[in-house]
Amino acid sequence: MRRCFIVAAAMLFVAQSALAAESGMTVIKRIAASDGGWDYVNVSADGKMLLVSRSDGVMTIDLATGAVNPHLVAAQRTHGAVTVPGSTIGMVTSTTSGGALLFDAGSGVIVADIKTGSKPDAAAYDPATGMLLVMDNAGGGIALIDPKTKTLAGKIPVAGALESAAVDGKGTLYVNVEDKGELAVIDVARKAVVRMIQLTGCEDPGGLALTKQGYLISACANGHAKVVEAKSGRLLADIVIGSRPDAVIYDGPRDRAYVPTGGDGALTVIDTTGVPSGVGVVSTQKGSRTGAADPATGNIYLPGARFAPAEAGQRPKAIPGSFEVLVVSRSS
Repeated sequence: MRRCFIVAAAMLFVAQSALAAESGMTVIKRIAASDGGWDYVNVSADGKMLLVSRSDGVMTIDLATGAVNPHLVAAQRTHGAVTVPGSTIGMVTSTTSGGALLFDAGSGVIVADIKTGSKPDAAAYDPATGMLLVMDNAGGGIALIDPKTKTLAGKIPVAGALESAAVDGKGTLYVNVEDKGELAVIDVARKAVVRMIQLTGCEDPGGLALTKQGYLISACANGHAKVVEAKSGRLLADIVIGSRPDAVIYDGPRDRAYVPTGGDGALTVIDTTGVPSGVGVVSTQKGSRTGAADPATGNIYLPGARFAPAEAGQRPKAIPGSFEVLVVSRSS
Protein backbone atom coordinates (compact mmCIF):
# COMPACT_ATOMS: atom_id res chain seq x y z
CA MET A 1 0.00 0.00 0.00
CA ARG A 2 2.78 2.45 0.92
CA ARG A 3 4.62 1.82 -2.37
CA CYS A 4 1.40 2.42 -4.32
CA PHE A 5 0.87 5.66 -2.41
CA ILE A 6 4.39 6.87 -3.21
CA VAL A 7 3.98 6.06 -6.90
CA ALA A 8 0.59 7.78 -7.01
CA ALA A 9 2.01 10.87 -5.28
CA ALA A 10 4.91 11.00 -7.72
CA MET A 11 2.56 10.72 -10.68
CA LEU A 12 0.41 13.53 -9.27
CA PHE A 13 3.48 15.74 -8.84
CA VAL A 14 4.56 15.10 -12.44
CA ALA A 15 1.05 15.81 -13.70
CA GLN A 16 0.86 19.07 -11.74
CA SER A 17 4.30 20.13 -13.00
CA ALA A 18 3.25 19.44 -16.59
CA LEU A 19 0.06 21.43 -16.12
CA ALA A 20 1.97 24.34 -14.64
CA ALA A 21 4.31 24.38 -17.63
CA GLU A 22 1.43 24.06 -20.08
CA SER A 23 -0.42 27.08 -18.70
CA GLY A 24 2.46 29.41 -19.67
CA MET A 25 1.38 31.90 -16.98
CA THR A 26 3.10 33.40 -13.98
CA VAL A 27 2.89 36.30 -11.53
CA ILE A 28 4.40 39.26 -13.41
CA LYS A 29 3.60 42.11 -11.04
CA ARG A 30 2.45 42.93 -7.51
CA ILE A 31 0.46 46.09 -6.81
CA ALA A 32 0.73 47.25 -3.20
CA ALA A 33 -2.30 48.77 -1.47
CA SER A 34 -3.57 49.56 2.02
CA ASP A 35 -4.13 46.77 4.54
CA GLY A 36 -7.58 45.33 5.22
CA GLY A 37 -9.93 42.57 4.18
CA TRP A 38 -11.26 41.96 0.69
CA ASP A 39 -13.95 39.99 -1.10
CA TYR A 40 -15.32 39.99 -4.67
CA VAL A 41 -13.41 41.55 -7.55
CA ASN A 42 -15.00 42.78 -10.79
CA VAL A 43 -14.07 44.80 -13.83
CA SER A 44 -16.19 47.88 -14.47
CA ALA A 45 -18.68 47.73 -17.36
CA ASP A 46 -16.49 50.01 -19.49
CA GLY A 47 -13.47 47.75 -18.94
CA LYS A 48 -11.34 50.53 -17.48
CA MET A 49 -11.32 49.85 -13.74
CA LEU A 50 -10.82 46.92 -11.43
CA LEU A 51 -13.29 47.10 -8.53
CA VAL A 52 -12.05 45.44 -5.34
CA SER A 53 -14.51 45.21 -2.44
CA ARG A 54 -12.67 45.89 0.81
CA SER A 55 -13.51 45.95 4.50
CA ASP A 56 -13.55 49.77 4.34
CA GLY A 57 -15.08 50.40 0.91
CA VAL A 58 -14.34 49.97 -2.77
CA MET A 59 -10.76 50.17 -4.00
CA THR A 60 -10.08 50.63 -7.72
CA ILE A 61 -7.13 50.00 -9.99
CA ASP A 62 -6.88 51.77 -13.34
CA LEU A 63 -6.28 48.86 -15.74
CA ALA A 64 -4.37 51.06 -18.21
CA THR A 65 -1.99 52.77 -15.77
CA GLY A 66 -2.07 50.59 -12.65
CA ALA A 67 -2.96 53.62 -10.50
CA VAL A 68 -4.66 52.69 -7.23
CA ASN A 69 -7.53 54.59 -5.62
CA PRO A 70 -7.77 53.01 -2.15
CA HIS A 71 -11.20 54.51 -1.37
CA LEU A 72 -13.33 55.30 -4.40
CA VAL A 73 -16.32 54.47 -2.19
CA ALA A 74 -16.18 54.78 1.58
CA ALA A 75 -18.23 52.00 3.18
CA GLN A 76 -17.93 49.15 5.66
CA ARG A 77 -17.76 45.39 5.07
CA THR A 78 -18.40 45.50 1.34
CA HIS A 79 -18.73 42.39 -0.80
CA GLY A 80 -19.90 42.67 -4.42
CA ALA A 81 -19.33 45.77 -6.59
CA VAL A 82 -20.58 46.27 -10.17
CA THR A 83 -21.25 49.17 -12.52
CA VAL A 84 -24.13 49.66 -14.96
CA PRO A 85 -23.21 49.73 -18.69
CA GLY A 86 -23.79 53.09 -20.36
CA SER A 87 -24.34 54.74 -17.00
CA THR A 88 -22.41 56.50 -14.24
CA ILE A 89 -24.08 54.33 -11.59
CA GLY A 90 -22.31 51.66 -9.60
CA MET A 91 -23.47 49.43 -6.77
CA VAL A 92 -21.72 47.74 -3.86
CA THR A 93 -23.27 45.45 -1.25
CA SER A 94 -22.53 46.05 2.42
CA THR A 95 -23.41 43.89 5.39
CA THR A 96 -22.98 46.93 7.63
CA SER A 97 -25.67 48.87 5.75
CA GLY A 98 -27.82 45.76 5.27
CA GLY A 99 -28.21 46.30 1.57
CA ALA A 100 -26.84 48.01 -1.49
CA LEU A 101 -25.11 51.35 -1.83
CA LEU A 102 -25.52 53.04 -5.22
CA PHE A 103 -22.65 55.35 -6.07
CA ASP A 104 -21.38 57.62 -8.81
CA ALA A 105 -18.71 55.59 -10.60
CA GLY A 106 -16.63 58.69 -11.29
CA SER A 107 -16.58 60.38 -7.91
CA GLY A 108 -17.54 57.50 -5.62
CA VAL A 109 -20.22 59.60 -3.96
CA ILE A 110 -23.03 57.45 -2.53
CA VAL A 111 -26.37 58.45 -4.08
CA ALA A 112 -28.67 55.85 -2.49
CA ASP A 113 -28.68 53.39 0.41
CA ILE A 114 -31.20 50.61 -0.27
CA LYS A 115 -31.97 48.00 2.39
CA THR A 116 -32.23 44.46 1.02
CA GLY A 117 -31.59 41.99 3.84
CA SER A 118 -29.37 40.92 6.71
CA LYS A 119 -26.39 39.61 4.71
CA PRO A 120 -26.14 41.08 1.19
CA ASP A 121 -23.25 39.44 -0.60
CA ALA A 122 -22.72 38.86 -4.33
CA ALA A 123 -23.88 41.44 -6.88
CA ALA A 124 -24.71 41.27 -10.59
CA TYR A 125 -26.28 43.32 -13.38
CA ASP A 126 -28.88 41.80 -15.71
CA PRO A 127 -28.83 43.55 -19.11
CA ALA A 128 -32.11 41.94 -20.20
CA THR A 129 -34.17 43.64 -17.48
CA GLY A 130 -31.81 46.47 -16.57
CA MET A 131 -31.91 45.38 -12.94
CA LEU A 132 -29.10 45.28 -10.40
CA LEU A 133 -29.23 42.06 -8.37
CA VAL A 134 -28.22 41.47 -4.76
CA MET A 135 -27.76 37.92 -3.44
CA ASP A 136 -28.35 37.43 0.28
CA ASN A 137 -26.12 34.92 2.08
CA ALA A 138 -28.49 34.50 5.04
CA GLY A 139 -31.58 33.11 3.35
CA GLY A 140 -32.96 36.47 2.24
CA GLY A 141 -33.25 35.62 -1.45
CA ILE A 142 -32.45 38.04 -4.25
CA ALA A 143 -33.23 41.76 -4.27
CA LEU A 144 -33.85 43.63 -7.53
CA ILE A 145 -32.78 47.26 -7.69
CA ASP A 146 -33.71 49.66 -10.47
CA PRO A 147 -30.64 51.83 -11.16
CA LYS A 148 -32.75 54.44 -12.98
CA THR A 149 -35.14 55.11 -10.10
CA LYS A 150 -32.61 54.05 -7.44
CA THR A 151 -35.27 52.03 -5.65
CA LEU A 152 -35.97 48.44 -4.62
CA ALA A 153 -37.93 46.82 -7.47
CA GLY A 154 -38.87 43.56 -5.77
CA LYS A 155 -37.47 40.36 -4.32
CA ILE A 156 -37.15 36.75 -5.44
CA PRO A 157 -37.44 34.23 -2.60
CA VAL A 158 -34.70 31.59 -2.74
CA ALA A 159 -34.06 29.41 0.30
CA GLY A 160 -30.48 29.04 1.43
CA ALA A 161 -27.18 30.90 1.62
CA LEU A 162 -26.69 32.51 -1.79
CA GLU A 163 -23.20 32.98 -3.14
CA SER A 164 -21.81 33.95 -6.56
CA ALA A 165 -24.12 34.59 -9.51
CA ALA A 166 -23.93 34.65 -13.30
CA VAL A 167 -26.33 36.03 -15.93
CA ASP A 168 -26.78 34.88 -19.52
CA GLY A 169 -27.78 38.31 -20.86
CA LYS A 170 -31.21 37.00 -21.84
CA GLY A 171 -32.93 37.29 -18.48
CA THR A 172 -31.77 34.10 -16.76
CA LEU A 173 -29.78 34.27 -13.53
CA TYR A 174 -27.77 31.39 -12.06
CA VAL A 175 -26.85 31.42 -8.37
CA ASN A 176 -24.85 29.02 -6.21
CA VAL A 177 -26.69 27.99 -3.02
CA GLU A 178 -23.80 27.39 -0.67
CA ASP A 179 -25.44 25.46 2.16
CA LYS A 180 -27.43 23.15 -0.11
CA GLY A 181 -24.87 22.23 -2.78
CA GLU A 182 -27.23 23.47 -5.47
CA LEU A 183 -27.55 25.90 -8.35
CA ALA A 184 -30.69 28.03 -8.59
CA VAL A 185 -31.94 28.93 -12.08
CA ILE A 186 -34.03 32.10 -12.03
CA ASP A 187 -36.19 34.02 -14.48
CA VAL A 188 -35.46 37.60 -13.46
CA ALA A 189 -38.42 39.24 -15.25
CA ARG A 190 -40.89 36.78 -13.72
CA LYS A 191 -39.13 36.96 -10.36
CA ALA A 192 -39.35 33.17 -10.20
CA VAL A 193 -37.12 30.16 -9.60
CA VAL A 194 -37.28 27.98 -12.73
CA ARG A 195 -35.48 24.96 -11.31
CA MET A 196 -32.79 23.80 -8.89
CA ILE A 197 -29.76 21.87 -10.09
CA GLN A 198 -28.14 19.47 -7.64
CA LEU A 199 -24.34 19.74 -7.66
CA THR A 200 -23.58 16.16 -6.63
CA GLY A 201 -20.27 15.87 -4.79
CA CYS A 202 -19.92 19.64 -4.37
CA GLU A 203 -19.58 21.02 -0.85
CA ASP A 204 -20.32 24.72 -0.27
CA PRO A 205 -20.28 25.97 -3.88
CA GLY A 206 -18.97 29.53 -3.93
CA GLY A 207 -17.49 30.88 -7.15
CA LEU A 208 -19.52 30.62 -10.36
CA ALA A 209 -19.06 31.49 -14.04
CA LEU A 210 -21.07 30.96 -17.22
CA THR A 211 -19.15 30.43 -20.45
CA LYS A 212 -20.31 31.70 -23.82
CA GLN A 213 -20.68 28.06 -24.90
CA GLY A 214 -23.35 27.64 -22.22
CA TYR A 215 -21.50 25.81 -19.45
CA LEU A 216 -21.58 26.70 -15.76
CA ILE A 217 -18.50 26.21 -13.59
CA SER A 218 -19.05 26.06 -9.81
CA ALA A 219 -16.08 26.07 -7.43
CA CYS A 220 -16.60 23.77 -4.44
CA ALA A 221 -14.97 23.97 -1.02
CA ASN A 222 -13.97 20.29 -1.16
CA GLY A 223 -11.43 20.79 -3.96
CA HIS A 224 -13.61 20.28 -7.01
CA ALA A 225 -15.11 22.44 -9.73
CA LYS A 226 -18.34 21.07 -11.18
CA VAL A 227 -19.26 21.69 -14.81
CA VAL A 228 -22.97 21.88 -15.67
CA GLU A 229 -24.67 22.34 -19.03
CA ALA A 230 -26.85 25.41 -18.39
CA LYS A 231 -29.56 24.43 -20.87
CA SER A 232 -30.21 20.93 -19.54
CA GLY A 233 -28.83 21.11 -16.02
CA ARG A 234 -26.72 17.99 -16.68
CA LEU A 235 -23.53 17.56 -14.69
CA LEU A 236 -20.83 16.98 -17.32
CA ALA A 237 -17.42 17.20 -15.69
CA ASP A 238 -15.48 17.39 -12.44
CA ILE A 239 -12.24 19.40 -12.36
CA VAL A 240 -9.80 18.99 -9.47
CA ILE A 241 -8.83 22.35 -7.94
CA GLY A 242 -7.03 23.48 -4.79
CA SER A 243 -8.31 24.33 -1.32
CA ARG A 244 -10.37 27.35 -0.24
CA PRO A 245 -11.76 28.53 -3.59
CA ASP A 246 -14.00 31.60 -3.58
CA ALA A 247 -14.34 32.61 -7.23
CA VAL A 248 -14.40 31.42 -10.82
CA ILE A 249 -12.83 33.99 -13.13
CA TYR A 250 -14.00 33.92 -16.75
CA ASP A 251 -12.06 35.39 -19.68
CA GLY A 252 -14.48 35.10 -22.59
CA PRO A 253 -12.26 36.66 -25.29
CA ARG A 254 -9.62 33.95 -24.70
CA ASP A 255 -11.96 31.07 -23.81
CA ARG A 256 -10.34 30.52 -20.44
CA ALA A 257 -11.56 30.29 -16.87
CA TYR A 258 -9.55 30.38 -13.66
CA VAL A 259 -10.17 29.19 -10.11
CA PRO A 260 -7.98 30.85 -7.46
CA THR A 261 -7.58 28.89 -4.25
CA GLY A 262 -6.38 30.66 -1.13
CA GLY A 263 -5.60 27.57 0.88
CA ASP A 264 -2.69 26.48 -1.29
CA GLY A 265 -1.92 29.63 -3.32
CA ALA A 266 -2.82 28.10 -6.68
CA LEU A 267 -4.69 29.22 -9.79
CA THR A 268 -6.29 26.41 -11.80
CA VAL A 269 -6.44 27.23 -15.52
CA ILE A 270 -9.47 25.88 -17.40
CA ASP A 271 -9.97 25.65 -21.16
CA THR A 272 -13.55 26.65 -22.08
CA THR A 273 -13.55 26.21 -25.87
CA GLY A 274 -15.83 23.21 -25.33
CA VAL A 275 -16.82 21.36 -22.17
CA PRO A 276 -14.50 23.03 -19.60
CA SER A 277 -11.40 21.06 -18.61
CA GLY A 278 -8.32 21.82 -16.54
CA VAL A 279 -5.16 22.61 -18.53
CA GLY A 280 -2.78 24.19 -16.03
CA VAL A 281 -1.94 25.29 -12.51
CA VAL A 282 -0.17 28.56 -11.67
CA SER A 283 1.53 29.15 -8.32
CA THR A 284 0.19 32.38 -6.78
CA GLN A 285 0.01 33.11 -3.04
CA LYS A 286 -1.85 31.68 -0.08
CA GLY A 287 -4.90 33.78 0.70
CA SER A 288 -5.51 34.80 -2.92
CA ARG A 289 -8.97 33.32 -3.41
CA THR A 290 -10.88 35.89 -5.52
CA GLY A 291 -10.06 37.85 -8.65
CA ALA A 292 -11.05 39.07 -12.09
CA ALA A 293 -9.77 39.06 -15.67
CA ASP A 294 -9.00 42.17 -17.73
CA PRO A 295 -10.91 41.47 -20.98
CA ALA A 296 -8.51 43.65 -22.98
CA THR A 297 -5.23 41.99 -21.95
CA GLY A 298 -6.24 38.68 -20.39
CA ASN A 299 -4.30 39.59 -17.23
CA ILE A 300 -5.68 38.07 -14.02
CA TYR A 301 -5.84 40.23 -10.89
CA LEU A 302 -5.79 38.46 -7.50
CA PRO A 303 -5.88 40.34 -4.18
CA GLY A 304 -4.09 38.75 -1.25
CA ALA A 305 -1.88 39.18 1.77
CA ARG A 306 0.68 37.23 3.77
CA PHE A 307 -0.50 35.74 7.04
CA ALA A 308 1.24 35.02 10.33
CA PRO A 309 0.78 31.57 11.90
CA ALA A 310 -2.57 31.37 13.70
CA GLU A 311 -2.68 31.31 17.48
CA ALA A 312 -4.60 28.48 19.17
CA GLY A 313 -8.31 28.85 18.50
CA GLN A 314 -7.79 31.98 16.40
CA ARG A 315 -7.90 32.76 12.69
CA PRO A 316 -4.56 33.73 11.10
CA LYS A 317 -3.97 37.47 10.92
CA ALA A 318 -2.58 39.33 7.93
CA ILE A 319 0.94 40.67 8.33
CA PRO A 320 0.83 44.50 8.34
CA GLY A 321 1.94 46.04 5.06
CA SER A 322 1.54 42.80 3.08
CA PHE A 323 -1.70 43.40 1.16
CA GLU A 324 -1.21 43.48 -2.61
CA VAL A 325 -2.89 42.59 -5.86
CA LEU A 326 -1.06 39.96 -7.91
CA VAL A 327 -1.09 40.29 -11.69
CA VAL A 328 -0.90 36.95 -13.48
CA SER A 329 -0.13 36.86 -17.19
CA ARG A 330 1.67 34.90 -19.85
CA SER A 331 5.36 34.84 -19.08
CA SER A 332 6.46 35.27 -22.70
